[in-house]
Amino acid sequence: MPDTESKLYYSISEVSKIVELEQYVLRYWETEFTHLKPKKNRAGNRVYKSSDIELIKKIKNLLYDKKFTIAGAIQFLKDEAKSPVKIEKNTDPQSTNSAIDQKVLLDLKKGLDDLLDEVRDAKKDGGL
Repeated sequence: MPDTESKLYYSISEVSKIVELEQYVLRYWETEFTHLKPKKNRAGNRVYKSSDIELIKKIKNLLYDKKFTIAGAIQFLKDEAKSPVKIEKNTDPQSTNSAIDQKVLLDLKKGLDDLLDEVRDAKKDGGL
């Protein structure tokens, strides 16, 4: 897979090869995902930046791997943009989500453990 950091701009055919999607899919996604708006050069050809390619990879992951609908993926991206919690940039949405999920689960486990300790203490003291 070509390195997306070596050039400033990529043609639609280059992006198609990088992300392993047909060009018509990329053009269709532009109509559905408002964040995906590659610039056009003087000849009217689409020119994609590295950030566009990363967004396409994220959309592909949501639609193909996580099985989101297009509407669901759009909502997910909107919610992600609104989220006050910003995680350091990671090109793999799955690992970012896993890190968030793991922290939430660990916090939840600690809270449940604390609650269980309180219940046990109350039973010992005759409160329950």
